[in-house]
Amino acid sequence: MTRNTQTMKAALVETNDGAFRLAEIARPTPNLGEVLVRIHTSGVNPLDAKIRAGAAAHARHPLPAVLGIDLAGVVEAVAPDVTAFRPGDAVYGMTGGVGGIQGTLAEYAAVDARLLALKPANLTMREAAALPLVTITAWEGLVDRARVQPGQTLLVQGGGGGVGHVAVQIGVALGAKVFATDSAGKADFIRSMDATLIDYATEKLEDYVARHTGGEGFDLVYDTGGGAILDASFQAVKRFGHVVSCLGWGTHALAPLSFKAGTYSGVFTLAPLLNGIGRAHYGEILREAAALVEAGKLVPRLDPRTFPIDAVTEAHAALADRSATGKIVVSIADAA
Repeated sequence: MTRNTQTMKAALVETNDGAFRLAEIARPTPNLGEVLVRIHTSGVNPLDAKIRAGAAAHARHPLPAVLGIDLAGVVEAVAPDVTAFRPGDAVYGMTGGVGGIQGTLAEYAAVDARLLALKPANLTMREAAALPLVTITAWEGLVDRARVQPGQTLLVQGGGGGVGHVAVQIGVALGAKVFATDSAGKADFIRSMDATLIDYATEKLEDYVARHTGGEGFDLVYDTGGGAILDASFQAVKRFGHVVSCLGWGTHALAPLSFKAGTYSGVFTLAPLLNGIGRAHYGEILREAAALVEAGKLVPRLDPRTFPIDAVTEAHAALADRSATGKIVVSIADAA
């Protein structure tokens, strides 16, 4: 039996916190500036769960919808004006799942070519799909905003998490002396990335600032937790230092930072997908990241379990119960 080439399989969410339903929907056709990607793997992010629950108004992705922000796959076709890619190229990117743009829990996606980069040659499709959102978020904070420099002291709050472990590795690769707050259970993982663990459960802020910086504070602090962790970051940074946060959405007292003449930057990674501005830079970041990956300086951490597209509900459950030991990735097609 010949399959209809005008349709594709996709995992749909139709109601808040509803189960995913595998359905046949229309296969997209690339418009000008786009490529059609046959998706092999789709990364699962906490933001996907928030969108599914109806708790992410900032993502502007109303249900029913195809979720999924990250992909790795192979270019199937290109629009006439696209010259950067050709059919057969293995690519990865942060391409949709917000702003009403079709997500990556589907067999195909028509993707703005500017958002893509060639997949790192030494990664599998599963590994590559784990990287785009967290890597772009970490890179924007450390490189674009904080402009991390060799020899600086960098504190990554939540250094064993999704954005955190990438921020740690980028900081190390760019020559910073990196410290990471996390639980004692992640000590070996933190050390494997050439960073120093700070156990937030047993060591007070003033004690670790004194022990690691002589009481002066860290040159840079990357907050991945928001709330009280961002408040602590303002206290942990040094005079004239810089704090970056990817979750700086609350109400915070700026006095601890202002008294040090410190500066602050926020990161909102979804903005180019939502407003179309700056998309080419995301492709550039992923090309830079691919070079780090191929040099052995950036390694994604994956949960060992495999989830096919018809088990997306189970994949989200594994995210919700906090049983994951790395990024959860859904397999859409047989991956190389």
